[in-house]
Amino acid sequence: MTSHHELVQATACDIVGRLNAGEVTPLDLLDALEKRIAEVDGKVNALPTLCFDRARAHARELMKRPAAQRGLLAGLPVPIKDLTAVEGVLTTQGSPIYKDTVPARSDLVVEHLERNGAVIYAKSNTPEFGAGANTFNEVFGPTRNPWDLSRSAAGSSGGAAAALATGTAWLAHGTDMGGSLRNPASFCGVVGMRPSIGRVAHTLVAQVDRNVTVHGPMARNVEDLALLLDAMSGEYPADPLSLPSPAISFLAGARSGKRPKRVAWSPDLGITPVDPEVAAITRRAAMRFTEAGAIVEEAHPDLREAHQCFHVLRAFDFAVTKAALLRSKRDMLKPEVIWNIEEGLKLTVEQLERAEAQRVAMTARTLEFFGTYDLLLAPATIVTPFPVENRYVAECAGQKFDNYVEWLGIVYAITLVCCPALSLPCGFTGSGLPVGLQMVAAPRGEAQLLAGAKVLEDILGLRGTTPVDPRPAK
Repeated sequence: MTSHHELVQATACDIVGRLNAGEVTPLDLLDALEKRIAEVDGKVNALPTLCFDRARAHARELMKRPAAQRGLLAGLPVPIKDLTAVEGVLTTQGSPIYKDTVPARSDLVVEHLERNGAVIYAKSNTPEFGAGANTFNEVFGPTRNPWDLSRSAAGSSGGAAAALATGTAWLAHGTDMGGSLRNPASFCGVVGMRPSIGRVAHTLVAQVDRNVTVHGPMARNVEDLALLLDAMSGEYPADPLSLPSPAISFLAGARSGKRPKRVAWSPDLGITPVDPEVAAITRRAAMRFTEAGAIVEEAHPDLREAHQCFHVLRAFDFAVTKAALLRSKRDMLKPEVIWNIEEGLKLTVEQLERAEAQRVAMTARTLEFFGTYDLLLAPATIVTPFPVENRYVAECAGQKFDNYVEWLGIVYAITLVCCPALSLPCGFTGSGLPVGLQMVAAPRGEAQLLAGAKVLEDILGLRGTTPVDPRPAK
């Protein structure tokens, strides 16, 4: 009989193959996960809410169908970020306000995943309302980095990344506004992708055209990531911005072997300081595209308005979605959330007009840039994993930041220009902590992005470095 250790070490694509062949069942996988969670999650706090009874009931219903009718994931268990509603499962959003909330209906993205054969067994930890790239909250506490338990797992999809890195998940759902799928992937040595706007349908909240935040996949390697993106993608009238699934699967795209011809590398996108060790590690990885025959040049689109633009649009998003909570539950909100909402409520129409114009201009310049380059590469984070007690990064390379999100400029600039982007593990610091390379393609260019990422993943040879057992502070 296959041990749970062997199962958790396997790739998601391999597990789906075994499910389809009848070599394992969804119940076997849930048993393996429950054992692995008992072994390691107490140290990292990645999956604070478990719903194995619900998962097993769903798995039994799924097993009544022929294998060919169980969906793309065939019964593979998937955790859902705690910002996102799952029917009948505690969904706190990391906030004391919702510490006892059990939704009556799942978000559209969860319903779609379950229709595609996902079995939901856990909620992954997140900072309060996803605010801040360090995963901690007053409901469940902090999520720790498996590579060094004294360090942050980043955020806001930090629980998802830590679960993947420790083998308590094969695939994981997350969301991304200012790098929330890319930052934790970088810190935890896994792959996280922000897809194009509309690629993953979701339940509308506050605005029909709310698009700074998107849902997306996380995994341990590029092929597994592509598999989950296939399972998450699809068009729904309930989300008018949603896109149809492509004719050729993202997994097939990742496996196509298509190599980029010309690649741009930038250490800082022209807008941010970067830790010298991070810059050096990511540069070395980027330059290895030459081994695939690509021309690699130092270049980036003009993103000079990114900080001002993102500050306004993020604040507006918080005002639209959370102002009612500020009025009724202010004493239960963390300071960073209050600041975000209040910044939004102070905005003028002129500020919004300017920010939207800046976003349009930056997007136009980026589209022109991708007329020359197939991919843009940069660090996924500007620092190495920092102490978990630090709420955020206050300075980098001698430069102090004006607010708690400015250190995320290298990822939120890409959010603003509507491009798909992922963080690929690309090396380790001298102290053994993971570093991620941000890889970016033109809007709706996920297939090209995944193909290029798989080519570089093969060159770097880092696939299979996770899962790891949680490691004490060095």
